[in-house]
Amino acid sequence: MSSNNYYDVTTWPAGDPFEDVGEVINSIIDDIKHRQAATDANSGGKPGAVIYIPPGDYRLRTQVLIDISFLKIQGSGHGFTSSSIRFNVPEDDWPNLHELWPGGSRILVDIPLSGGSGESQGAAFYVERTGSPRISSVEFSNFCIDGLHFSPDGSGMHPENTYVNGKTGIHVANANDSFRVNGMGFVYLENALTIYNADAFSIHDNFIAECGSCIELRGWGQASKITDNLIGAGFKGHSIYAEKHGGLLVTANNVFPRGASSIRFNGVTRSSVTNNRLHSFYPGMVVLEANSSENLVATNHFLRDHEPWTPFQGVGNGLDDLTGLLCVSGNSNSVIGNHFSEVIDAHSVRPAGATPVIIRLMEGAGNFVSNNHVVALDVNASSSDSCFEAQVGALLATGAADGLAVTAVVVDSASTRNTILDSGTDAQISADRAANAVRATPTAG
Repeated sequence: MSSNNYYDVTTWPAGDPFEDVGEVINSIIDDIKHRQAATDANSGGKPGAVIYIPPGDYRLRTQVLIDISFLKIQGSGHGFTSSSIRFNVPEDDWPNLHELWPGGSRILVDIPLSGGSGESQGAAFYVERTGSPRISSVEFSNFCIDGLHFSPDGSGMHPENTYVNGKTGIHVANANDSFRVNGMGFVYLENALTIYNADAFSIHDNFIAECGSCIELRGWGQASKITDNLIGAGFKGHSIYAEKHGGLLVTANNVFPRGASSIRFNGVTRSSVTNNRLHSFYPGMVVLEANSSENLVATNHFLRDHEPWTPFQGVGNGLDDLTGLLCVSGNSNSVIGNHFSEVIDAHSVRPAGATPVIIRLMEGAGNFVSNNHVVALDVNASSSDSCFEAQVGALLATGAADGLAVTAVVVDSASTRNTILDSGTDAQISADRAANAVRATPTAG
């Protein structure tokens, strides 16, 4: 028996999904609201619905407004492929490429934007409902949201490499509960996910890359999770950003390089950053700022190396090597059992002649830093016009001319009563021993 709460955008009688799937989905949502008007019918009344997007390309010219709970929008393939690689291949070579665009169940974001558009105006999917109860259980699953092109930003950089176009994949404007974004693909959006006031939000098993910023949890929130994602932001934005959240779980993500930060917490408390693989071309990989306190940062793998791909060489995030790979401003955080690889050319260190910093405690008190392992190598940086070959080659290279001198832990004067154990030799720890407890890692021989 078929259900009248299951919709296929290609069979819905209103609109043309290939010309404007936004108009079609809005029409379907209107139908759901019209049919499910009763708040209490047979101890139910508003079960919600599923909207299915079959494999294919669907242009979105009208923003989708979601203001109902229990709605799932799903496709049959996240369809991610690298647009950045394609746009940096000479156009004469395009006819020899197997494909030019992302695929799967693909939404082509083609919303007209004005110069004064607000942050939500360019969102393909805009979730907005006030009142009680909070909007709940909206799910996005297994389709691709493609921003198509980036735009010139006045820098002189190739327009397709600016990470700027005013487009957002999913923007949630109001307090929400038990949302899910699973198995999605996001590409070439200035902002992939912008979520305000999230409670128990699950962002799991997505491919979110080549976007200006990937995941931003804004406003405030609690008990959400970001798990098992493949993520990579642009040099102007964040791969994972959260503000004023409690109980946030960030686990088992593979964060690619080029984001201005891999993970940035602003006023986040009692949360966990565990078992992630983090790769960056810049300092300031993980930042706990604005009194982010009682957080656990444990068993992550940090890799800082050089940008090997020619189109992005010379691009930075504005931070120097004294910043640290992990920066902490807050109280009673635990930094335990992380592996840090700093694999850079000593001649590239900024400021010139400085000793790069790995962990920096900037402000706060009572932080616990224990059993972290630092590998620092001085390498001759190379470059290539092939993104894939350049990055794989850089990852697999482990030989080095010599070790690189680093400061494993720096404790600034505004940070006191910290405990640093077995996270660097005595010479690699810069801290006031009268204001902090320090036990250095023994040295061989």
